[in-house]
Amino acid sequence: MSAKIDFLYLSEPDMIKAGVKDMASCVEVMEDMLVTLYKGDYVMGGANHNSHGCMITFPDEPQFDGMPKNADDRRFMAMPAYLGGNYQMAGMKWYGSNVENKQKGLPRSILMMMLNDKDTGAPLALMSANLVSAYRTGGIPGVGAKYLAKKDSEVVSIIGPGVMGKTSLAAFVSVCPNLDTVKIKGRSQRSLDAFTGFIREELPQIKHIEICDSVEEAVRDSDIVSFTTTVKDDVSSFPYINGDWVKKGALISMPSAARFDDEFLTSCKLVVDNSKLYEAWEEEYPYPTYPQMQIIGTKFTDLKHEGKIKEEDIIDLADIIENRHPGRENDEEVIVYSVGGMPVEDIAWGGTVYRNAKKLGIGIKLPLWDSPEMA
Repeated sequence: MSAKIDFLYLSEPDMIKAGVKDMASCVEVMEDMLVTLYKGDYVMGGANHNSHGCMITFPDEPQFDGMPKNADDRRFMAMPAYLGGNYQMAGMKWYGSNVENKQKGLPRSILMMMLNDKDTGAPLALMSANLVSAYRTGGIPGVGAKYLAKKDSEVVSIIGPGVMGKTSLAAFVSVCPNLDTVKIKGRSQRSLDAFTGFIREELPQIKHIEICDSVEEAVRDSDIVSFTTTVKDDVSSFPYINGDWVKKGALISMPSAARFDDEFLTSCKLVVDNSKLYEAWEEEYPYPTYPQMQIIGTKFTDLKHEGKIKEEDIIDLADIIENRHPGRENDEEVIVYSVGGMPVEDIAWGGTVYRNAKKLGIGIKLPLWDSPEMA
């Protein structure tokens, strides 16, 4: 057998040609991935096999010349995983992040992804992963909306019109054919202009765009409420949502953080994308977990710790997908859906796009070796 190894390099333009922005397909892949996760056919990092990843952060006052100083969103992170089912692939997303990148015309985070043969470990592809990450992050809210939003939903609010807001909206549109109005609450005119430009260029289903001056204005009368904001470490800085603002029957989709009154949350149906992820966070970041992780599902586990809800009150979306638990039960029910973000999502969507690229002959083949020097 030949020991020669080469792998495919896929730039961002290559990824676009290979379909990374096909949100309808991404939602389908994310749904299949969640079912595969529920069956247990996966491995993520950590001793519990459910870790989000391994992160490098920097000290507030570095003692060495050249070491970066801690700042908002300044970190490096490795997110490894294996995913079975229809994917049968291992890999890792690796990225560096710095909010000051925007001043240089760069995205806040710059992401790359390596896919590997699950048996030999040989590289299969090295790919630009900003769009993989962005679209899989939106795809998970899309699966939630498919099963949890009212079928006749027309109005969606986006609080935080950045990358996550764009792809979440694209996913909502792909699964809710009656959506025609978006209400937007942002912090800067630049982000609002970019977001409305994205809608007009890529989402013609949206006919009405409303710019809101407050979170309350955005939340009121919306069938789907999506929080995709960047928040600071202090919980008191999270955007606050009064339950009285929330329309009966609304779906609140949360890839980000916000403050709710406990009495409101305990009156809602609480759904998470993968219950084992939140159990791992409970273990890794002991109570109170929410201030540390800033993902609303960890607020659910904090409420469980406090005895305000029971373990069975936190519902895994896969149980709803596979009819083990009812999803939306009536048009009055308010549902809060937590989106945690997992490296298996990158494997699923990155692997799908890689296979499309191979089929279409997209990308550059790079040699690793003809034969290994020290085998």
